[in-house]
Amino acid sequence: MWLIAGLGNPGRKYSRTRHNLGFMVLEEVAQRFGIDFLERGQYRLGRGSMEGKNILLLEPLLYMNLSGPVVEKVRRKFAVDNENLLVIHDDLDMEAGKLRIRKNGSSGGHKGVESIIQSIGSRDFIRIRAGIGREPGLPSEEYVLRKFSRHELGVIKDMIKSAAEAVCTIVSEGVDKAMNKFN
Repeated sequence: MWLIAGLGNPGRKYSRTRHNLGFMVLEEVAQRFGIDFLERGQYRLGRGSMEGKNILLLEPLLYMNLSGPVVEKVRRKFAVDNENLLVIHDDLDMEAGKLRIRKNGSSGGHKGVESIIQSIGSRDFIRIRAGIGREPGLPSEEYVLRKFSRHELGVIKDMIKSAAEAVCTIVSEGVDKAMNKFN
């Protein structure tokens, strides 16, 4: 069983902002595999299969920096090992449209990832980092809550499709193959 968590902020106000890229990728995966989400209080969960493997798609419905306890709760409930935990999140330090897959590591300053590390007690889980870039002179906290500009949308839509494909590759062929293909 795989647990694939997309990070974002709940509510319509944040729905298409840079910080919700993890949710956008999960929605693409759900659409490809005909998976519906059900709301379960603090999270939305979709259950299905991909390449013959059972998957859970998780959108924590608490704010980004509180994602960890929700991920840990679902991980424990379904007895998912850390090597089958995949987290998708935005990354300010990468150019918009770029993807990076990592097997483990630090949070890189991302508060959602840091919350997960603290909650599960490990840095050993797979991440797909989706680049959103930065805007010089604008505080990060403000930038991540803005919607993508018109000229960014094409690049972002392509990145969402690539990230969904990376999820499929990780689940079906392994993280090393995905890293070779997408990094």
